[in-house]
Amino acid sequence: MPSRKKNAATSTGRVISIGSVTLGGKEPLFILGPCVIEGEKPLLRAARTIKAICDDLAVQFIFKASYDKANRTSGSSYRGVGVLDGCRMLAEAGDAIGVPVTTDIHTPEEAEIAADFIDLLQIPAFLCRQTDLIEAAARAAVSAGRAVNVKKGQFLAPWDLAPIAGKLKAAGCTRFCFTERGTTFGYNNLVADMRSLYLIREQGFPVIFDATHSVQRPGGGGGHTTGDGHLAPVLARAAMAAGVDGIFLETHENPAKAPSDGPNQIPHKHLPPLLKSLLAIRHALA
Repeated sequence: MPSRKKNAATSTGRVISIGSVTLGGKEPLFILGPCVIEGEKPLLRAARTIKAICDDLAVQFIFKASYDKANRTSGSSYRGVGVLDGCRMLAEAGDAIGVPVTTDIHTPEEAEIAADFIDLLQIPAFLCRQTDLIEAAARAAVSAGRAVNVKKGQFLAPWDLAPIAGKLKAAGCTRFCFTERGTTFGYNNLVADMRSLYLIREQGFPVIFDATHSVQRPGGGGGHTTGDGHLAPVLARAAMAAGVDGIFLETHENPAKAPSDGPNQIPHKHLPPLLKSLLAIRHALA
């Protein structure tokens, strides 16, 4: 199976360019898409819907979806389509709409496979300190001209990201960013500390805020994770006002029927007004 053409990822200080999008520049970057890949047709339909919305608002975005939800609460929950098929589907969807793509990776072996297809390799929060995975992602990213996004674990302070950055740099990777997605606050609850965004950026790292995972209630539904999706726009607006470089939002045509993280996802129909409000905040700060 042929791999995807390597992109022209570059970095200049805090600014990371990946294909046609830029993180850390004047305009915000959005990472948008469904939680998990449900099949080729639903994935392409979601990609085209989101692309039309972003084109109408003239915003840049990276399309996202997971090929494997490896940390589901229940062992019987839907996980995805697998690394090779999933990365291929994502790459094809990205090529079809002309935008970069991102997805989670979970092992060093997956990093090598994903780098052939995926523009931004993402490290899940629960795995953010796994040295072998970080180093493998860094090496794969450098070799394939990709970038790396590390989600800050729910158990880490903002200043705990410096050693992770050190691992990436030691492996030769300078095109990386971090994503804030909430901190454990007692049982089955997260809290988003907007100070963290400032403190991460002060260390010289581009930072993204994950609004939809920050409103999760991990395991709070008994045998499944639930959440407060109606609060995601509130946190997204607060993060934009705090000066974040990008916003991560999971979005679905019908969250009630989503096989994963439905309670946290933004319906497609609610995406345009939310993005408009976020852009208005960003431009007000300019």
